[in-house]
Amino acid sequence: MLIDKITVRGFSCAIVCMTANVTNAQTSVQVKNTQDFARNEIVSVSISQLKAFLGKNKAEDLRIKDAQNQFLPIQWIDYDGDGNNDELLFQVNIDAKKTNSYTIVADLKTPVPESKLTTYSRLVPERADDYTWENDKIAFRVYGPKGQEEALAKVKGSTLSSGVDIWLKRTEKSVINEWYKGYLTDPMYYHKDTRGEGYDPYHVGDSRGTGGIGIWKDEKLQVSQNFVTSKTIAEGPLRTVFELTYNPWSEFGVKETKRISLDLGSNFSKFESTFETDKQVPNYTVGITLHKNEGESKLNDKNGYYLHWEKIDDAFVGEGIVVNPKIVEKSIAFKSEIPDQSNLLVVTKPQKKLTYYAGFAWQKSGQIQTQNDWEKMLQKQAQIIANPLIITIK
Repeated sequence: MLIDKITVRGFSCAIVCMTANVTNAQTSVQVKNTQDFARNEIVSVSISQLKAFLGKNKAEDLRIKDAQNQFLPIQWIDYDGDGNNDELLFQVNIDAKKTNSYTIVADLKTPVPESKLTTYSRLVPERADDYTWENDKIAFRVYGPKGQEEALAKVKGSTLSSGVDIWLKRTEKSVINEWYKGYLTDPMYYHKDTRGEGYDPYHVGDSRGTGGIGIWKDEKLQVSQNFVTSKTIAEGPLRTVFELTYNPWSEFGVKETKRISLDLGSNFSKFESTFETDKQVPNYTVGITLHKNEGESKLNDKNGYYLHWEKIDDAFVGEGIVVNPKIVEKSIAFKSEIPDQSNLLVVTKPQKKLTYYAGFAWQKSGQIQTQNDWEKMLQKQAQIIANPLIITIK
């Protein structure tokens, strides 16, 4: 019996590979939910855990069936761009305290089912150079070097910021391409909710938006400017992944590479920032804009989730951060009279790689109605991170 690791939503958990007879290909995956709530998640199986199966079969022939013998959508991801698959993804929906079984088969004749919903991301040169990403629940964007150049030249509508913008969706379909296409003839196209799909009323400016980072020192936040390069790693359907790099920032000479991923069905993007620095930094701090300080904040250092609840136009939005509580030094709701400098701040211990989740839910999407609904969603996300699904491959 060999013990190795598997990743669920980016967090490692133990996996047991029963290999009494190594000539037999792995054919079964069991997924156990130890929590008292149902979970709908994307499971990631590393290529090394499929070695026995792939020793006899081609990756393109691999199919996964559930207990009802229904074939599931799958997605291969090549994270390092070397032309070889690194992980296999599939979606699981598991009741509380239950274990689901899935079967791996080689079946060239049966096409892989297409997911009715999808994740998606891309660089958007038609509006400066935003990088935008979405799934069936939510959408985000960040701002690139051309946008920075235009902002410094005082071009109207440009943005100089490493904050994270959020787009309020109330449709499961992808909106990125349609909204930017509309923008080409009407710059206000996606700022108006005239089609019943949602819109972008969210102001970022120099704030952290929902999930931007910085370094908190002397009651001030040192931050980077816009990203300088972007690389799409995976568009979907089950997970979209991309990387951004930033010019050195702060007095500490921070060089940052940020990998962002978003899974189908999740209200939270995963952020992984890797750092190199010229000098030792005091912390890395994750933020949420408080806009005009009219919303409500809730800080929970013990469980590692942070809530902001505010009204935007005629409906409420809940924004949040979820992080491993062991790396948190402190958190504050910092209020300032200076525009865009009021932020909920989660100050974390300095480390080479910072991992956290940031996300939101909009009242009009139907996913939540109250602040309590949003807090329960944050609590679940914290539990999901702390208690990964247990996967056994036989």
